[in-house]
Amino acid sequence: MSLEQQISTGIMAAMKAGDKVRLSALRNVKKYIIEAKTAGPGITELTDDEVMKILSKLAKQGSDSAQIFTEQNRPDLAGEELAQVAVFKEFLPQQMSAQELEEALKAIIAETGASSMKEMGKVMGVATKRLAGRAEGKEIMNKVKELLA
Repeated sequence: MSLEQQISTGIMAAMKAGDKVRLSALRNVKKYIIEAKTAGPGITELTDDEVMKILSKLAKQGSDSAQIFTEQNRPDLAGEELAQVAVFKEFLPQQMSAQELEEALKAIIAETGASSMKEMGKVMGVATKRLAGRAEGKEIMNKVKELLA
């Protein structure tokens, strides 16, 4: 079952269970999926990778919003955002630990032959594609800088 079908099934299950937070989060994902399908001619189905990008983007936006709400002393709104982020993360692959990320990046650096900060772009290009959905871009960038310095 594709990720898109799992989300549709999740919407029905949330409706039956009366889970408003889950229903709202999954409907939001479905909205972005439909928008992506109608963005260009001939797009009838999104790949799981494309759906994962949508989920990652929504999870990051929700986390950022929750942080802002917390800073503005609005724990009620921050809680809502974090609850939706938890739903998004159910469909995303497990995030890499710091050690796993470092090992993967060392392998990519060795593979690309990078030895200085001048070649960071080469490493980042490979790393962001290979580690998409399993590590945030900012974390990847910081670790690559540390390893190449």
